[in-house]
Amino acid sequence: MRYRQHDTVAVAAARAAISAATGYRLAGDPRLPSIKAAHRERRRPDPLADVFEAEVVPLLIAAPGLRSVAIFEEIVRRHPELGAGIRRTFERRVRSWRARNGEDREIIFRQTHKPGGMGLSDFTDMTALGISIAGATLDHRLYHFRLAYSGFEHAHVILGGESFVALAEG
Repeated sequence: MRYRQHDTVAVAAARAAISAATGYRLAGDPRLPSIKAAHRERRRPDPLADVFEAEVVPLLIAAPGLRSVAIFEEIVRRHPELGAGIRRTFERRVRSWRARNGEDREIIFRQTHKPGGMGLSDFTDMTALGISIAGATLDHRLYHFRLAYSGFEHAHVILGGESFVALAEG
């Protein structure tokens, strides 16, 4: 809308590649949508205000494995004035309560390896084994390489220390 300094709103909108209606809307209220959007209040009283904390939460604590539909049917049986029209609201409230107050869930991070994507490489110092040749202790390391996807393994004896040459040789 920086084009509107010398043009009409419709021409400035066309130059900015937006519709004329959007141009007029922005000209009328230039604030960002995140600033002008007010939080909407409840339009009707909360039908679960008296029941949820008093009856539903103790059921959720006593039997965490109960499905929200079963709890809802029991609450409607106890309080027929609630009606079936609040089932989705009830399920959302139970899901929210379980997310905040329910049991901790085990989190598993799956490791998926792509072919040729990752290889594991390591040097192991072998002097503690006391391997000797003709009575002389062999000072060496073992280079081990493994592909994560296929499990292919390769080991190579390295005489001397860990270096780029030893890595490339292995």
